[in-house]
Amino acid sequence: MVVRSFKIAALVLALAGCAAPQDERAPTTGVNASSESGSQRLVTRSIPHPARLQGNFIRVDKSERTLTVYRGREVLRVFSGLQFGDAPYGHKQFQGDERTPEGRYTIDLRNPQSSYFLSLRISYPNANDRAFARQWGRSPGGDIYIHGQPNGLNYGRMRGDWTDGCIALSNAEIRELWALVPDGTTIVIER
Repeated sequence: MVVRSFKIAALVLALAGCAAPQDERAPTTGVNASSESGSQRLVTRSIPHPARLQGNFIRVDKSERTLTVYRGREVLRVFSGLQFGDAPYGHKQFQGDERTPEGRYTIDLRNPQSSYFLSLRISYPNANDRAFARQWGRSPGGDIYIHGQPNGLNYGRMRGDWTDGCIALSNAEIRELWALVPDGTTIVIER
């Protein structure tokens, strides 16, 4: 029953969006119930080590749903089947529009304690994004990440586009990307 409640809570957090406040984020450990005693034990989430050969540029093609990691002109890895928000096409303009930004940004923070399996923050909004939203008297939003699936989802992926403007990969893929790109990596997101 505890495991089922944990799964339901994780799904509710996942549906709440990518930008859950820090105090609502899941801890770095997961709960597994022992089948014999019903007791709980904590399993530590392992953080991937940096890859020997790291990328220095990421290109996201929203229409192709691909994320490509480069080292100079060399392609290190292509991830496909990206998941976006409920409004996957068009540039993010305002908080709550469920769009993924388009343009040039950087990976500026990594969060191993997010509500999703590992997350890499994209530096949205930039000065242009803030200026555009300000002229309309709106907030540009923020907390846009590349992340894995919701914590508590034991296998597979959520169906369809389900984030609030983030880019979702499988847990295995975000683990690999986490190791491939350092903070400060340039990311270009295109239609």
